Amino acid sequence: MGMSVPQSCFGYPLSIFFIVVNEFCERFSYYGMRALLILYFRLFIGWNDNLSTAIYHTFVALCYLTPILGALIADSWLGEFKTIVSLSIVYTIGQVVMAVSSINDLTDFDHNGTPNSMSVHVALSMIGLALIALGTGGIKPCVSAFGGDQFEEGQEKQRNRFFSVFYLAINAGSLLSTIITPMLRVQQCGIHSTQACYPLAFGVPAALMAVSLIVFVMGSRMYKKLKPQGNVMAKVVKCIGFAIKNRFRHRSKKFPKREHWLDWAKEKYDERLICQIKMVTRVMFLYIPLPMFWALFDQQGFRWTLQATTMNGQIGLLKIQPDQMQTVNAILIVIMVPIMDAVVYPLIAKCGLNFTSLRKMTVGMFLASMAFVAAAIVQVEIDKTLPVFPKGNEVQVKVLNIGNNSMSVSFPGTTVTLDQMSQTHEFLTFDVNKLTSINISSAGSPATPVTYNFEQGHRHTLLVWGPSHYRVVKDGLNQKPEKGENGVRFVNTFDESFNVTMDGKVYIDVTSHNASAYQFFLSGAKSFIVHSPEISPQCKNNFTSSSLEFGSAFTYVITRKEDSCPDLKIFEDISPNTINMALQIPQYFLITCGEVVFSVTGLEFSYSQAPSNMKSVLQAGWLLTVAVGNIIVLIVAGAGQFSEQWAEYVLFAGLLLAVCIIFAIMARFHTYINPAEVEAQFDMDEKKKYLGKDSLYPKLDTDVQTQM
Repeated sequence: MGMSVPQSCFGYPLSIFFIVVNEFCERFSYYGMRALLILYFRLFIGWNDNLSTAIYHTFVALCYLTPILGALIADSWLGEFKTIVSLSIVYTIGQVVMAVSSINDLTDFDHNGTPNSMSVHVALSMIGLALIALGTGGIKPCVSAFGGDQFEEGQEKQRNRFFSVFYLAINAGSLLSTIITPMLRVQQCGIHSTQACYPLAFGVPAALMAVSLIVFVMGSRMYKKLKPQGNVMAKVVKCIGFAIKNRFRHRSKKFPKREHWLDWAKEKYDERLICQIKMVTRVMFLYIPLPMFWALFDQQGFRWTLQATTMNGQIGLLKIQPDQMQTVNAILIVIMVPIMDAVVYPLIAKCGLNFTSLRKMTVGMFLASMAFVAAAIVQVEIDKTLPVFPKGNEVQVKVLNIGNNSMSVSFPGTTVTLDQMSQTHEFLTFDVNKLTSINISSAGSPATPVTYNFEQGHRHTLLVWGPSHYRVVKDGLNQKPEKGENGVRFVNTFDESFNVTMDGKVYIDVTSHNASAYQFFLSGAKSFIVHSPEISPQCKNNFTSSSLEFGSAFTYVITRKEDSCPDLKIFEDISPNTINMALQIPQYFLITCGEVVFSVTGLEFSYSQAPSNMKSVLQAGWLLTVAVGNIIVLIVAGAGQFSEQWAEYVLFAGLLLAVCIIFAIMARFHTYINPAEVEAQFDMDEKKKYLGKDSLYPKLDTDVQTQM
């Protein structure tokens, strides 16, 4: 079946639908797997935060570097179709290896629930990730370019629309997977011992990748497949090298200047190639400032989630966990792409403004910069509500009286008096070197000095229950609880130790007149049970906590009532977050609009400005800007932190604005071309030369419409 006329549907080639479905499944698979990685590294393999994050970022950067490889294979050797198929197979194998690496029972020979040789799991997961990075990266530039190739001349409008739908598929896939995969992880499974079901959570992406591959191959007979044209990249590099060498040889004044530095390659290379390389270098030059955009854009995931942990997630009737705010970005994209395409751009065109690709990208950068300004404003509001924690060599102390009499405690420069079952309103802050004497006294008894080595930079609680009875506890919380959770600890006023079970977590052996460590819970009211031999059978020993919100910490004191049954007294250590997470929506909205205008346009621009034999290479160049952005993030994150988070956001906004201005100036001098038209012109010239001989070139339509 030779070159059949492409079947079409709504004026689009039918093959496009297979490509979009393939991209959706592939992105679902990739983001689903990626959403688990950090948790998998931390909880299953047991690495610390820093190592996990470093490996994670390295993996992401790799996924954006491998496109160069894929593009070279496609443009010069296998062609896009075969490259996509073969690398998808590699990718599927990688996903399967990753799922196998997370099977606990693989090396758990003694069936105790922990693997006996963790190194096997680590090795497998690294092999899996390497294959995935090769697969996902390798097919990335090919799929978008292959999609663009399905269109005929004069279908620019449909092609632009395709890049929008393509981007939509990417985000719909990532959106669904970030919602679904965590649900799979919390399922329990296992042969000999049950735990979080990583094999299932990694297995679903692997299955979807296989589906993606099958769907893509099913469309095989409909695709318009362009032949690879020999090793283009090698030719390009050699030609550029020759031009530079030749220019250097003729650097003296007596040689006439040439219009473009690449014209110095004319002695050795044909004009068509030189012209094609000019097209590529022109676009590559524009890419120089873009990594900065991606570096800042990628910060939002990580930094803004941290910002959300200091906010209150109760939006109306919805309760939102901080890491779910991420999905706002994907949801908004799915809404905004069609709106931009169907409403905003046509309106701008109606007003008679020529909204070129590069102008769109400049506007995109500007919007992203404004998003960071919005984030900074929100951060300033949050900072007003955050509690003050001890810095440097400060220590903080609060007193909690769990006895039956009122007590006085004197610190250097201040004395506090507490009735029974009460605490100081806030923490008292002291310089660790000046905290020399603390004395406890109550009516009619001598003062008792407190001897304790206070640790700088930490909060401490001084429990007192008699004139000479006290205990100092190091709180262990010198920041808001992570992930917007709530810390709860128990204080035992009984004579013997007890255990508490709260919402599935156990406080083991809380000793008499002592405080347990904090454990952390998501928002909502929790029930708990106190297990103690001192509680008589007719007393109730189950209680319900207050309704926990976000980012708070409490001390629950278990005391006795008159009838010697247990009673609960609640003291607040850290007040809950007050600023609502809904305030993050403006910054997400701004950055999403920026991304839609910037990203979709960038994909489309890279395709439309590339000569026919270098489509994949330019798509890879576009993805390379993302990779370099990720590398910048790694460097900057290592370089140092601001003491004030808002200042960092303002810096980011300023940098983005600067990049935006530089890009606008560069774009001002960029001339748009239509590669197809330029190449048709070359074909015409060559045809004229060959007239008389049998024409080697099929007749070409010369009336190519330019719609740039």
